[in-house]
Amino acid sequence: MPERVRKRFLYLLRRPPHGSIFAQEGLETVLIGAAFEQSVSLLFLDDGVFVLKRGQDPGEIGLKDFAKGFRALPDYDVERIYVEERSLAERGLTPADLIMDVETVSPERAGALIDAHDVVLSF
Repeated sequence: MPERVRKRFLYLLRRPPHGSIFAQEGLETVLIGAAFEQSVSLLFLDDGVFVLKRGQDPGEIGLKDFAKGFRALPDYDVERIYVEERSLAERGLTPADLIMDVETVSPERAGALIDAHDVVLSF
């Protein structure tokens, strides 16, 4: 039986956490990729950085707080989690404002990450 080829997946989260299903679907897709033992990385940019913003309570507007699932990603061997630093700064956020530790990357490094992966999916 031939050896299974591992692909390098990069998931981009670009949309805000509420108002659409993109962020929640992104989380579920990341978990599926990890379950199939693929190499999984995650990059938050644009309004996607709001997904990780500390102190949100979507229950106040009748929504489920699925952001807790992102804190569990290291438990699923998703340990390469990046946030584009310009996206944070443009939205008045710093890494200290986020619910979890992430690696901040420059826009140039974000581009290099995209180029270095076999599959890039955007949410």
